[in-house]
Amino acid sequence: MMTVDLEISGAPARPAELSFTRTVERALVHRTSVAEVFVTDVQQAEPQRVLAGAQLPLSHGYYNDHLGGPPRFDPLLILEAGRQAGIAGGHLLGFPPDTIMMVDSFELDISDVPALRIGHLPGELLIDSRFDATRMRRGRVRQGVVRQDLRLGTGHLGTHSMRVQIVSREELAALRTVVRGSPAPTTRDMTDVDDLLQASPAMVGRVNPLNVVLAQVERGARAAQAVVRPRFGNRSLFDHDYDHLPAMALTEAARQLALVACGDEHAWPATLTGEFRRFAELDLPVRASAVCTELDPAGRPTRTGVAVSFYQDGSMIARSTLVMVHDD
Repeated sequence: MMTVDLEISGAPARPAELSFTRTVERALVHRTSVAEVFVTDVQQAEPQRVLAGAQLPLSHGYYNDHLGGPPRFDPLLILEAGRQAGIAGGHLLGFPPDTIMMVDSFELDISDVPALRIGHLPGELLIDSRFDATRMRRGRVRQGVVRQDLRLGTGHLGTHSMRVQIVSREELAALRTVVRGSPAPTTRDMTDVDDLLQASPAMVGRVNPLNVVLAQVERGARAAQAVVRPRFGNRSLFDHDYDHLPAMALTEAARQLALVACGDEHAWPATLTGEFRRFAELDLPVRASAVCTELDPAGRPTRTGVAVSFYQDGSMIARSTLVMVHDD
């Protein structure tokens, strides 16, 4: 159990306990596989505030598949845990079971990167979420912001925020059909085959080819471009059927392309942002480009900024920024 001191609406602090003994029901975080559920407890602390606990695994086929350096909890694992806590918290606050939280944008800032180093025990992540409705319609929340404070063990790790749209599954299906003019194909319809032009795992900081999401990589001077080509057999990125490339797949593509552009497969993202303007359709190629900027004015660079843009059918559909740290 983790004990958290709460100060609610100016009242004296009181303790709240979060359990890390078992994961929550997988439907509560919209996962199919129990192995992909990281939230272990969720409790309402205030009318628009929810506390969640998440256990970070010591070994995972996707999140722990990295080259070299001291083993760390993946920042994208922190991002996924925060996303799951936001979904579970929304349901706890009254969102119907068929609700989908579509992420328009997110910001993750890891202020204590060394705290991500893995020890002998799984990580215990506390996620303190505050929900703000920004648009209502007929008494229902349609858009909102989730702001999260992150604590790993006893120390402050960083912050995470998401701007989301709230829709039902039926509304989303109708919207997708109207925009496309026909129903969208799903990942169930896609064949999981090796791409002969897939990036080598070592180029993108991976060991397992199943975790590579880039193909046709071209590296320039502090820049790179590629086609986003994930493996649909990767059940961490595609835990259930999608009719588009999900935000987490594009974020992984941004991370991998940043490693290529920086020329350092051992770097780690300390800051991550994502903005998603349109759905990344499955039946059209998605191309990505990255440009690096040194953030340290002199001496050996320890931080590199990377801007990544995603294009489909001639239009920008998403973009991401990363601050990569070179912490040996």
